[in-house]
Amino acid sequence: MTDAAPGTTPYDVLGVDRHASAEELRRAYRRRQRQTHPDLGGDPAAFHAVQIAWERVGTPAGRAEYDHTAAGAPRSARSAPTEDEGTRVWTTGTGRGSARPPSPARSYGHPGGASRQRYLTLVREWVGRGVDLADPYEEDLVRRAPREVRHALADALAEEATARILSNLGPSFAVWHDVATAPDSGAWTRSAGLSPSESAKIDHVVLGPTGVFVLQSEDWGAPARPRGSELVSDALPAGERPVRSLARRAGIARSWGVAVTAVVLVLPDDALGEDVVLLRRGRGRRPARLAVRRGSLTFLLTVGLPGTGRLPDAAFFEIRTRLQQHIRFV
Repeated sequence: MTDAAPGTTPYDVLGVDRHASAEELRRAYRRRQRQTHPDLGGDPAAFHAVQIAWERVGTPAGRAEYDHTAAGAPRSARSAPTEDEGTRVWTTGTGRGSARPPSPARSYGHPGGASRQRYLTLVREWVGRGVDLADPYEEDLVRRAPREVRHALADALAEEATARILSNLGPSFAVWHDVATAPDSGAWTRSAGLSPSESAKIDHVVLGPTGVFVLQSEDWGAPARPRGSELVSDALPAGERPVRSLARRAGIARSWGVAVTAVVLVLPDDALGEDVVLLRRGRGRRPARLAVRRGSLTFLLTVGLPGTGRLPDAAFFEIRTRLQQHIRFV
């Protein structure tokens, strides 16, 4: 995933003057999002550049930080570092004492793409055939949509949020998004009848010095809590077993000749009572099962699980080659 071209400001990407009001900025972002979204015929690289631009100037704090930096203000004249900036874990790609961020992780696939396609399919089915849907992301439309339709959009946004975190892990990590787990995984995007956790895909496969992690990004709109080796939530249908479902889909790694270190459900920070919840320890070739707050995901992946050690360089490159050869995308 790449950033905008050098010399291009977030305001240029969004098509507004740098003195635009917050409301003008928000309208410009939504307009450019519709214009560039791949599911609406746009260019994926341009769509990603729009998301990066919004991350930088979409909030008052982020905009102030960007404007100070763009104006060349010295670090001492800028605001104090945020909690996220102060606790960020740099993995590789920087010299000792350097404040410069590392190069991004190698990323493949289109994070959130299948879930957005599923949302567009479901929302058009709900509205009705032949109805002109000018803006499928219009706030009132999303608010009135049935739960399964809103969940599809929440899935996409959760996957995109996780992907932004994963891209900052550094060049010692490789990430694959929207990985197919069945011959017709794309059918999931077209079917309204499938369970939310039976997505026929893996949201993210992460390879790093601490092992191979299979991740599913979720936002059920309500808190989740552990029950045995499973997660439960009042927002999930009765009998839903998201952790078990993810572990079952992660079994495709056996056909890749790769052992999975852990399967992980990534939830919003306010949806989980602890930073990391160990649901089941790994045994032999059976991966550990965990749930993690999105804000703690970097720590989990860079520090790893207790007692697992770190991959030798030779093993890392061998596994990466296997994943590149075998992974297919939705």
